[in-house]
Amino acid sequence: MRDPRASILDKDPFDEINEGVRPFNPNKRQTTVRDAPLFQRFWEISMNQPVAHHRGNLWHFSKTEKQHLLLATGAFSIAIAFMTVGGIFGLMSGDLVTGIVEMLVHTPIFIFALAPAFVFHEIGHKIIAKYYGCWAEFRADPQGLQTGILISAILGFIFMSPGAVMVSGMVSKKQNGHIAIAGPLVNLFLFLIGIPLGIILFVLMGIVEPLSPLTGSGLSIKGVGYMAVTWWLGVNAFLGLFNMIPFGPLDGLKVKGWSEEYFWLTISIFGILVFSQFSGYTMSIVLSISNMIIA
Repeated sequence: MRDPRASILDKDPFDEINEGVRPFNPNKRQTTVRDAPLFQRFWEISMNQPVAHHRGNLWHFSKTEKQHLLLATGAFSIAIAFMTVGGIFGLMSGDLVTGIVEMLVHTPIFIFALAPAFVFHEIGHKIIAKYYGCWAEFRADPQGLQTGILISAILGFIFMSPGAVMVSGMVSKKQNGHIAIAGPLVNLFLFLIGIPLGIILFVLMGIVEPLSPLTGSGLSIKGVGYMAVTWWLGVNAFLGLFNMIPFGPLDGLKVKGWSEEYFWLTISIFGILVFSQFSGYTMSIVLSISNMIIA
């Protein structure tokens, strides 16, 4: 708590943050006097939401949190659509009709792989934080989302800061490490469960070799299935490894501060998974097992 006598010497930094914000009324939607960024105006969300502990279960999501999750997922979808065709310049440099068809086919596949990896990663943080008695809700970063969409539209690849789970409460270093490692562990679970589910899908669809969703004869359903499994595994492996980097606000720094042993174990596991996936080793195993079952 800030000592009230401190105002004699310096200005409360929160005064500037809250300047122009109307008094909180629980029966009225909160807005700010100042103009909000583009995504905030569109979704009518405010970054100045009051912290209120929920009395519900661990799987509780406030209306504001649902809006922010929807905003981040929607922005991801737009960025993915641009990425599938190499950005606006990639779309305009080739056949426009072909580029649009690629967007329509590839975008749902990428969303299928990316959305669960991102959303459940954040939910993992949220559930463990609430388990330790903290207030925890996801908040999107409108500026990060706008920047990510522009990068994807211009350069044709995704580099986005969608937001994070905001946590308020007193926790120990160990508990903070548990909250941080929960997200990557969710990605590890999604990766591992993706292998047997991928094998089952390949067997049911009769996939025995690498295929592309778009072929010379048109859309290949088997190719859609193969690409969906490939990206599911790749995205979860990469997202887990990226978040374990011990830098800035990433999970790795908090995990390392709690336990060097668990940090190196977790980041090593994800390093192996990323190498095995992007070298094609994991998909070779999935195809080999599928072929044995089909035969």
